[in-house]
Amino acid sequence: MRKVIIVKKTGKKGRGVFALKDFKEGEIIETCPVINITPKERRIVEKTIFNYYIYPWRSTLSGSLALGYGSIYNHAYSPNADWKQNFKTNSMVYRAVKPIKKGEEITVNYNGEPDDQTPVDWFEVS
Repeated sequence: MRKVIIVKKTGKKGRGVFALKDFKEGEIIETCPVINITPKERRIVEKTIFNYYIYPWRSTLSGSLALGYGSIYNHAYSPNADWKQNFKTNSMVYRAVKPIKKGEEITVNYNGEPDDQTPVDWFEVS
């Protein structure tokens, strides 16, 4: 399979996911299997570095760690991609919400919806 994304250093944000090809609006960028964690496990994980890499799963009490590059996409309030949970396949699907050019960083809104401007209070947005 041809590689279409890559992880690179981004400067202030550390690492990020970048396009190795142009993506059209609506195109799937990546489908990532997830490791689900229970509410009890999440309370433990929240005390580790993995706290910054987990997504909610079915509720904000439980969670999931997206494999592949899923947990490395950086946040933006005007992202070029979106993520959706697929409960049937236990995966996260990342899709372009606008055209993405080769070499561009792929970003998602951590709030779950591309246009949600609610402040993300658990880290500083640059």
